[in-house]
Amino acid sequence: MGTVNMFEEKKVIRKDELVDEIAVVVGTRPGIVMFAPIIHELRKGNVPHFCIHTGQHYSPNMDYEFFKDLNLPVPEFRVSGVSERKTHGGQTAAMLEGIENVLMNKKPRLVLVGGDANTNLAGALAARKLRMLVGHVEAGERSFDWRMPEEHNRRIIDHISDLLFATGENGKEHLLKECVQGRIFVTGNTIVDASLQHFEIARAKSDALERFGLSPSSYGVMTTHREENVDFEPSLRGSLEGVSMAAEALKLPVLLLVHPRTQKRLREFGLEAWAQKLPGIKIHDAVGYLDFLSLVASSALVFTDSGGVQQEACIHHVPAVTLRENTEWVETLEHGANRLAGTDRESIVKAAKEAYVAERSWPVPFGNGDAAARIVEICLRALKE
Repeated sequence: MGTVNMFEEKKVIRKDELVDEIAVVVGTRPGIVMFAPIIHELRKGNVPHFCIHTGQHYSPNMDYEFFKDLNLPVPEFRVSGVSERKTHGGQTAAMLEGIENVLMNKKPRLVLVGGDANTNLAGALAARKLRMLVGHVEAGERSFDWRMPEEHNRRIIDHISDLLFATGENGKEHLLKECVQGRIFVTGNTIVDASLQHFEIARAKSDALERFGLSPSSYGVMTTHREENVDFEPSLRGSLEGVSMAAEALKLPVLLLVHPRTQKRLREFGLEAWAQKLPGIKIHDAVGYLDFLSLVASSALVFTDSGGVQQEACIHHVPAVTLRENTEWVETLEHGANRLAGTDRESIVKAAKEAYVAERSWPVPFGNGDAAARIVEICLRALKE
């Protein structure tokens, strides 16, 4: 794995210094999943590229195992010292400096970021300042909730990107209304690519259901990690109590795969013992991607505040209850694939009861699994221009 070294004191790179290479920036679990099909396409086509891992979300379970499950090589570069930063500004600044360091040395012509995490904002800003092309995967998604740092990040990234890869027509319309400067392409969503490509592998290799003593369609899955939910004790309590009440009402045990951030907050709020005793909920550490995919696809109901999990549930025709007041993935609300419940206990129970008995034959609105190939093709054309 490469290391990040100090670069000479130079602020910009001339166009003739850039090389026909693509940098892929990741740093969170959803980002790794999103970019797995793109990295596979780049490798298949022998396209010069490298990967920078910012370390925004790091734990051996949620990082190394994901690369292993997705058959990805270890990233060539890793930015150090990010996970120790406690604020958005500190974290983004550390990633921005680290990514810039790598880009100054490697000089790729195109930098790809994807989604809405601080990782992607840092990657896009670093590339923009160095006059490299910026490509944004999942461009144009909007929750219209200004409380969410993810909403700020998406909008900023979209307005400094050259290539905007929208998952569907909704994203394209948002970008057109905002008069972005970059070129817009509707490509579908690489989450579909990843989910479809790895589902059969997950069914063959994962023994997660057996390990947890679960049978298909006889349990629910819960994830929660967004700061507006888990950083505030009333919201965290409300979502856990609501899911517990729903589990009891439906006689449906729920497996809570606890994110490191959520675990930390439960400990800080003194709620660990309380949460362990909630009826209907079984708490376990987060699992690898293949295990997670197997658990979600075989479940009867999903409770989540994750955009990626909303999509994965929709792809595998599992109804979702979203623990937010809004979602950027409005397509999942159509045809009954998803319901918004927030963190109010009664709203969660009501949404869960409706979702549990709903029809599950909705069309998948995120493409047919060829998004990565289309994105790579567009990137290659851009390199030749």
